[in-house]
Amino acid sequence: MGKNKLNLKIKLKTPKPQSSEQSTVTESSAPVLARRSMNRKSYLRSGRTIAEKRERLETASERLAAHKKIKREKTTRTLVVMVGFLVIVGIIGLIASVFINHSSDDPESSSSSSTITVPYAPTIEVIDEDTGSSTAHITARMKEYIGQAEVDFRELGYTPVKAVIPTGAIREVDFYLSGHTGFIKLIIDRETGVSVEDADRMIRYLEGQGITDYQYIDVRLDGKAYWK
Repeated sequence: MGKNKLNLKIKLKTPKPQSSEQSTVTESSAPVLARRSMNRKSYLRSGRTIAEKRERLETASERLAAHKKIKREKTTRTLVVMVGFLVIVGIIGLIASVFINHSSDDPESSSSSSTITVPYAPTIEVIDEDTGSSTAHITARMKEYIGQAEVDFRELGYTPVKAVIPTGAIREVDFYLSGHTGFIKLIIDRETGVSVEDADRMIRYLEGQGITDYQYIDVRLDGKAYWK
């Protein structure tokens, strides 16, 4: 009897042997759980959180939007520069065309000045000492000035007989009057009426002084008159 009881106790304390399938499951599942835990820790340690992922995506989208904005601004600046250049070219072309048209209408720039109608065409002889010819190579402006001065002299009672453009002069013209030994120096920069009136006053002054023999009277300067 005593032996039987002892054997029973030993049997109760002895753990039941595990089946091969249970041991296999236990052994195989333990490493898997360990690896998942390690992966989770590694994932958290590397900073790869959802918030940081979202932040990186937002940063990338902002960069893309900024790049597109810069590209649009460059395109806009290019278009503005091109439009401004075209406007400037158009203005320059318009000014050039106006200048060309004005030059073509200018009597002095015309090569065929002899065919232009002059309001006061001279009826006296006009001589250019540089060319030795008469009115063939004289500008229309000079012709008009001589014709106007001729009219002004006649209105004051003088009789012009000849107008001479001296050598090397481009704006001076000398008038010879009938009955007077000297000539009158005029310049086309002044109005003919003012210059002729100054010459008339100088002639009257010299006659009042008893001077009738003079070489010339110079009224080219405004407000002044000379004689020799």
